[in-house]
Amino acid sequence: MNVTLRQLRAFIAVARAGSVTEAALRLHITQSALSGLIKDLESNLGVQMLHRTTRKLQLSGAGEVFLPMAERILQDLGMALDAVSDLRELRTGTVRIAVPQVMACTVMPEIMAAFARKYPGIRVRLQDSMVESVLGRLTSGDVDLAIGPERDASAHVVARALFTLPFLAVLPPGHPLTQKQRVAWSDLVRYPVISLQGEYTQLLSAELYASPGRIEFSPTHEVAFLTTALSMVEHGLGVTTCLPYAGVLLQRQKLEFRPLVTPVLSRRFQVWLNKDRGLSPSAQEFLDFLMQYVEDNPAPEVRAFRKAG
Repeated sequence: MNVTLRQLRAFIAVARAGSVTEAALRLHITQSALSGLIKDLESNLGVQMLHRTTRKLQLSGAGEVFLPMAERILQDLGMALDAVSDLRELRTGTVRIAVPQVMACTVMPEIMAAFARKYPGIRVRLQDSMVESVLGRLTSGDVDLAIGPERDASAHVVARALFTLPFLAVLPPGHPLTQKQRVAWSDLVRYPVISLQGEYTQLLSAELYASPGRIEFSPTHEVAFLTTALSMVEHGLGVTTCLPYAGVLLQRQKLEFRPLVTPVLSRRFQVWLNKDRGLSPSAQEFLDFLMQYVEDNPAPEVRAFRKAG
């Protein structure tokens, strides 16, 4: 069957008006065009939908059954088109993002709040994750966007540079290294170092050993979360390293930090997208908003960010 929306609208208009003349006026078409649409509908359905008398049109038995269904079809279509329009105009929608746990409790809430003020109808669902799990959430389809430090990704993932940040030494108040304006890695490793498990420590160890000083990075403790490492530093169990966006956590725990030099190491952060799935209008708008926010926002947690080249 090749029933068209124009045929449905014509049938509903005639059924409600009881007159081709009146229905044609409501639809702003000629009577002959309207009659043709009704004839085509009946031909497609294989049944007579209207009984024609000298005075008016009446619904047949099939027409009485079909009328509420036809009206529901047009109503559902209208609701669907309204929903698409809302998405297009960014009045509604959902964006799902995965970010590392530390970023999730420092920078992202502020960005989400700023986005919500501009687009109150769009919901941003945040999945705070281990760094090693962020990319997996994207490739599995759990999220629309993922943010994290540069990593090797599959051919199905597109990466966009977000910012590049240098490493900082995190020290308890009164520590001997607080007397320095900058701390060399070779000085840091003379003290008990608390580091993060997995690629964080593996990459640091490889980079430091490949540096001119061939620095050996062998942490005394390795933990899963930076918040654990910071608490251990606060209680005098050692020193640790972090990136500037964790600054708000350092302030809360009254820890001190110094730039790490000789060598200066940094981490490039990226936004990852799934190449095989296009972004919804809401997700695209959040991505654009995020990139601009990192560039422009003067908040202390974001001020240290430097746009990657």
